[in-house]
Amino acid sequence: MEFCIQIFLENSSVLLIKNSKPRFPNLQPKDFELDAKRYVCLKNDSSTNCDKKTAEFKENIVNELRRVFTDESNILRMGKQNPYNVHFRGFRGNFLEKPPEKVLCQLHDTALRTLKRGDVKHHPLKDFIPKRALFENKRFNSCAIVASAGSLKDSNLGSLIDAHDLVLRFNNAPTKGFEADVGNKTTIRLLNSQVVSKPQFNFLKANLYKNVTIVAWDPSNYSSTINEWLEKPEFNLFTNYMAFRKTDPKSRTFLLNPSSVWDVWDFLQNNSPSMLRRNPPSSGFLGLRLLLPFCSFVDVFEYVPSARVTRRCHYYDPEDNPSCTFGVWHPLAAEKLLALYINTADDKAVFQTGYIRILGSRMAKCP
Repeated sequence: MEFCIQIFLENSSVLLIKNSKPRFPNLQPKDFELDAKRYVCLKNDSSTNCDKKTAEFKENIVNELRRVFTDESNILRMGKQNPYNVHFRGFRGNFLEKPPEKVLCQLHDTALRTLKRGDVKHHPLKDFIPKRALFENKRFNSCAIVASAGSLKDSNLGSLIDAHDLVLRFNNAPTKGFEADVGNKTTIRLLNSQVVSKPQFNFLKANLYKNVTIVAWDPSNYSSTINEWLEKPEFNLFTNYMAFRKTDPKSRTFLLNPSSVWDVWDFLQNNSPSMLRRNPPSSGFLGLRLLLPFCSFVDVFEYVPSARVTRRCHYYDPEDNPSCTFGVWHPLAAEKLLALYINTADDKAVFQTGYIRILGSRMAKCP
């Protein structure tokens, strides 16, 4: 998983790990406005003027996501890059040709599973997998997913985020010092395997990962079996995972079944007429699918960019990198267009406040 990584240390210093070269060129054009803020509704704006700003920004961001998606597909048709040996044999459809409710129900039908003991045959990991399921016998009304986007800076969304029954955060994204913008409640963290395995993230000792539910994931090859993945993960997260569980056997620490990660990718490709990047879905989209069975609705903050869209990669560091918003590795543009299509929040909530709302299993009217 190649992307820009920041490490927030407990002494409040920030260490930058240089991101590796993207597999695709930066597709971000110079004429798309970032950090302009001219579409942000101000207190003295009339309702009409605010609606106009919102509509103009929506048109611009949707057009930009579509352009990036199209450019990516053109590059993919000419290239041979396929690091996960993806051979998709399904049907490539178009979500725009289906009612949003049908697309949502297809997403609900696409299982994203945590690894169970029965999935593992002959590996020491087996005995460390929790016997109980993720959020077993628990359901939540309101759930929030907090992207690590730079557009959360100065958003003042902290109170709104913390008002949710469950809050999911990603990787090593901090709350300390950023409470006004991102809140301080954390119920669950979704971690990629670099965070679990690399020593600079201090997974075994940092307080960031204690007293919360942890779900970690590592991508397998598209058609690999569980045993093949266990023998050759992309990043060896198993050693630290087992050590974490050994230190705290009661910890709620899970691993995603890597085969089901590709099931989510298949869902995206099934709903995309053009070829997707043959890389796993983003943690943001995986986090959304992970929560849907447990929540009445899921509010995803700054996943689809609001009018605060910025070059800044993360709210907690000053690095500029527009590809964090539009993607250089995950199929982000396709994900965000589809997520916006099944969103039920109004345009002001999405493009001014900064969240989309996706209906969970208790509210989605699926057969």
